Parts: sequence; C-alpha cells; structure tokens
Amino acid sequence: MAYGESGDPEPSLIPYQILSWKPRALYFPQFATSQQCENIVKTAKQRLVPSTLALRKGETEESTKGIRTSSGTFLSANEDPTGALAEVEKKIAKATMIPRYHGEPFNVLRYEIGQKYASHYDAFDPAQYGPQKSQRVASFLLYLTDVEEGGETMFPYENGENMDVEYDYEKCIGLKVKPRKGDGLLFYSLMVNGTIDPTSLHGSCPVIRGEKWVATKWIRDKTV
Repeated sequence: MAYGESGDPEPSLIPYQILSWKPRALYFPQFATSQQCENIVKTAKQRLVPSTLALRKGETEESTKGIRTSSGTFLSANEDPTGALAEVEKKIAKATMIPRYHGEPFNVLRYEIGQKYASHYDAFDPAQYGPQKSQRVASFLLYLTDVEEGGETMFPYENGENMDVEYDYEKCIGLKVKPRKGDGLLFYSLMVNGTIDPTSLHGSCPVIRGEKWVATKWIRDKTV
C-alpha cells in the first residue's frame, strides 16, 4: 500500500553487497541488463575521444601524461536514443536516495589492453583545485562488459592500509573489484561530515586481456 505522494507506489528490491566500510563501497549484482549495457556501448562508441584530467595547481597535460590512458565520452540520458541510460539513472537515484538532478552526465569509458587510471580521488580538494561550487559526494560505476583479465577497480587504502608507506600510485593493491557486465559499484568520496574520505582513493588496474567498458555517474551535493 502506498503512503507517500511523491514516492514509488510499491516496494522494489535492489540487491546489494557491502564490500567495505572504509571506504563505504557497495556492490550491485545485475544492476543493468545485458541489452542495456550493449546499447550504452553502441551509443558511446561513435563519440570516443582520449580521456582527460582535471588538473591540480601546478600540473600540466604533459606532466600528467600516462595517468589516465582510456578513451571516453560524456553522455546525458537524453542523448541516448535507446533509453538505457535513463533507466539506469533512475535506478541509481533509487539506490543512492539522491535525486537524478544531482548527477553529472555519464562518463562512458573504454580501456583497451594496457590502459589504466592511476589512483586518484573523485572529490576535488579545494587546496589543490581551488574553490568548488559543489562537491562530488559519491560515484556509481556500471560495468558494461566482462574483462578477461585485469581492469579491476581498486582501493589501495581500504581500512587505512598502505597510508603510512610510500605508496606507488601505479600499483594495484588493496580492495579490488572485478568488472562483470551489468554489475554496479557505488562508493562515497565524502565522509558524513562533508570532508573527503582519504580511503576513497581508487584507480583502474591495467587491462591484461580483453576490453573494459564502464559508465560512471558522479553525484554531487548540489544540483548539477
């Protein structure tokens, strides 16, 4: 029986698994259908360009070369004629309880053999990037393909490990999540007090065999 006026008329079930509390990371098996994933890849494939980075103070494109080697494109739900991104976006809003209009357009990425993304934060530290009008609260990754080997999403600082050593940002250590077609990964970049969670550092391990496609939705604390 429905009680609220603006909510869903009936209960719905979105299965998930808590992977970690530090960082807060949740895994959503079979979040999207195989057909939805294939439609997103097909739509994005025509628009791929080399991926870029938001530069910190003092950084240049040359000095950061090799940190992020994928190709990708930004796609909003209304740019997808198949409707797959709109359905996924609605489901992400349900899973996070953060309205759709707090999300950036999807960043659809392709990683070929050897391509990677060195460890980084999704939230922007004002001390490094300058004042921010809003902040990234969470990230939702939808894996669009299986990967034969490599390509894991990794969190090297899980439970505070490796933070007191000279961590090599190229290394794939800590919590590692293997991409599986249709599965989703949600993690939070901010603590509940609004500060950046130091354990949310993450990266994409190099693809060893196969090809990795992923659609990332960054969710902010204010309307985008």
